[in-house]
Amino acid sequence: MTDFLSARPGGLYRLGRFCARHPGPVVLLWLVLLVGVTLGHQALGGQYSDDFELPNAPAQRGADLLQMHQSSSGAQSGQVVFTVREGTLAQQKAAIDSSVDAIRRLGHVQSVTDPIDSQDGRTAYVTAGFDKNPSALGDAFVTQIDDATESARRAGVNVEYGGELGQAARPKTGDAVSELIGIGTAVVVLLLGFGSVAAAGLPILSAAIGVLAGMGLLGMLAAATTFATVSPTLAIMMGLGVGIDYALFLATRFRQDLMEGGEPAEAAGRTVEGSGRSVLIAAMTVVIAMLGLYASGVSFIGKLGLAAALTVAVAAAAAVTLVPSLLGLAGKRIDRLRVRSAVAEAGSGESDVWHRHAARIGRRPWLYLAGGVALLAVIALPTLSMQLGHVDAGSDPADFTSRQAYDAISDAFGPGANGPLTIVVDVSHADTDVSADLQKALQGVRGVASVSKVQATKDGDVLVATVIPTTGPQDSSTEEVLRTLRDDTLPKIVEAHDAHGYVTGATAFQLDFRDKIVSRLPVIIAVVLAAAMLLLLITFRSVLVAIKAAVLNLLSIAAAYGVVVAVFQWGWGASLFGVRETVPIESYVPMMMFAIVFGLSMDYEVFLLSRVRDAWLRTHDNRLSVGEGLSVTARVISCAALIMTSVFAAFVLSDVIVVKMLALGLAASVLIDATIIRLIVVPATMFLLGGGNWWIPRWVDRILPHLEAHTTPAP
Repeated sequence: MTDFLSARPGGLYRLGRFCARHPGPVVLLWLVLLVGVTLGHQALGGQYSDDFELPNAPAQRGADLLQMHQSSSGAQSGQVVFTVREGTLAQQKAAIDSSVDAIRRLGHVQSVTDPIDSQDGRTAYVTAGFDKNPSALGDAFVTQIDDATESARRAGVNVEYGGELGQAARPKTGDAVSELIGIGTAVVVLLLGFGSVAAAGLPILSAAIGVLAGMGLLGMLAAATTFATVSPTLAIMMGLGVGIDYALFLATRFRQDLMEGGEPAEAAGRTVEGSGRSVLIAAMTVVIAMLGLYASGVSFIGKLGLAAALTVAVAAAAAVTLVPSLLGLAGKRIDRLRVRSAVAEAGSGESDVWHRHAARIGRRPWLYLAGGVALLAVIALPTLSMQLGHVDAGSDPADFTSRQAYDAISDAFGPGANGPLTIVVDVSHADTDVSADLQKALQGVRGVASVSKVQATKDGDVLVATVIPTTGPQDSSTEEVLRTLRDDTLPKIVEAHDAHGYVTGATAFQLDFRDKIVSRLPVIIAVVLAAAMLLLLITFRSVLVAIKAAVLNLLSIAAAYGVVVAVFQWGWGASLFGVRETVPIESYVPMMMFAIVFGLSMDYEVFLLSRVRDAWLRTHDNRLSVGEGLSVTARVISCAALIMTSVFAAFVLSDVIVVKMLALGLAASVLIDATIIRLIVVPATMFLLGGGNWWIPRWVDRILPHLEAHTTPAP
């Protein structure tokens, strides 16, 4: 990529011209790649599951200790819930026992508890331990569980699945509806914005090919390593959004070149050298931001970033190869099918609406800057009350088996039964019996509904007990119980008996995961900020531009956080987005949003500042340069932002709350960035900074590499 950006003058120009002159082989190569990775995905059979480890976390140490001394406990668990509407389960006991025995005989099942019955006799459940996350075993494993519980169903017993098993059994609704809505909206926006059927279809076609190729590659990677279940959705959202945007920027500049009398192949070369360079820099910024998530120290989060970065990288590759090939095929026929007068990117002179808009801001830049920042601050206010946590199955749609199992257990055994805490105490070096003291101490903890009998593993070295809180997994009171157990109850017991104690289980894992994410968020911010600012410094040779972009992006991200908190945590307009109850903000959503929003915000920053800087180098007139940059890019950035907002917003239709959070947050951030930031705050700051916009110390300029093209300047 560096070769095309700088080392070989005109490398991007030659690439674009070659692709436009030889469209057949290039398009064929992309189709072969698409077919190859799709077949590879199907052959390798990659699966997605929310299976992760937290090295050195208390919950992980407890789970490892239990697994070491009682391997039959299973690294992952799920519940099978039996209920009847009338009568009791006593009459169907034989059928239920037969189903439980059948589950025990299945592969990957390491243990199954005896049925636990409710007081009214209408509900019972067993907890099964698995050697790996059931989601990673595919639909075939869920079918085996269905077959194993068939005898209970034939007896009139309703059977539902909870925990990891419930997640694996969720309906595979897919994201086809969201994708179609996003694509449909993009077509309408492109037709209205640019007037040509061909010009509207080309970005959609190239983005679709890029997304499909990226998803095939991701599926192949998923066969080698574990990606989270939300990874494909995130990858599609990112790939589709940036893919359409990148192709749109290129197609728009190509059409402007044709309007000014250029020949198609030469126009494609100049387009790739000009806008294509901006696309690659923008894509590099997004990829850097996404891969920066590995600084979290949690591979689960890092791989989410990798999934998104993969489709963004493929979209960028398609933009500088496939798009010029399609432009070469269309040639001057690109505007033949019109629904309105064709327009591209150039403004109508210093008197057009965007120059006038820039002039208004230039007359009172402090007023516009203060007003824009104040508006962002108001939108960001809810961020101050953000409560991080885990969204449990109680927020799933009512017809999901995970939700029905959750409700059945809550109704029969209390909400805390859905989030049990497992106590694991290493007594291999204890000087006296610990069981009695541990049992008494656990029963005396405030907020505990019940405690199972303390039992020892077969080797006698570890004591195990289950604590049921009075509140559900995502309730803050459950966290208080966990803290009390870890910080007060267990330390008193283990210190008195020379033992070591841990609290583990799914709920403990989620809280430890949240704490890990919170502690690493400043590192993520620092890494992404530093990398992005360095790239902007290299690109625009300006210290203040890099600092300004970072600060404004932080304001944009804070405002997007505020929208998410207001809807999901406060419940403002939640019903409009299909959210049935208020929930905490999923612990990794802010971190993901930061990386994604920061990267996408830099996209528009790069496209706008590239044109402002071109004008500045030509005129050295700051007022004229800002006006020209806005005039040339306003239409295309506005359309691109509207398309990306629509693509993200369409995924709010997802049944998964976390996907809804990400979709709404990303849609809001793009809208905020393309309006308040790009149209008000950025011009105001550039007017205030004047010639200082492009200041850079000479010694810094000398040591930085150059990414600028040196031949065939774009018009």
